[in-house]
Amino acid sequence: MTYFTVEEENLICIYDTTSKQAIMDGVCAAMPDYDDNDMREIAGNVLHKLEAMSDEDFSEYVFSPVYYNEDEDETEG
Repeated sequence: MTYFTVEEENLICIYDTTSKQAIMDGVCAAMPDYDDNDMREIAGNVLHKLEAMSDEDFSEYVFSPVYYNEDEDETEG
C-alpha cells in the first residue's frame, strides 16, 4: 500500500477525496498557483503516488488531515 507523508496527506485533504481522479484534478488545477517549489514537489509526489495506487488500495485508505498543536513542546523526548 502507498503511504503519504504528513504534508502530502494534508494537501490531499483540501480536495474532494471521493476518488483518485477528483484529487488529481484538484491538485493539477492548483499547480499553477503554487508559488513555492516545496509545494510543487509535494503536489508532484501526491500525483505520482495516486497514479501508482490501485483502486482497491485507494478505497481502503482513510484520508484525514494531521493537525499541529502549537502548545506541544517539540523538544520533549
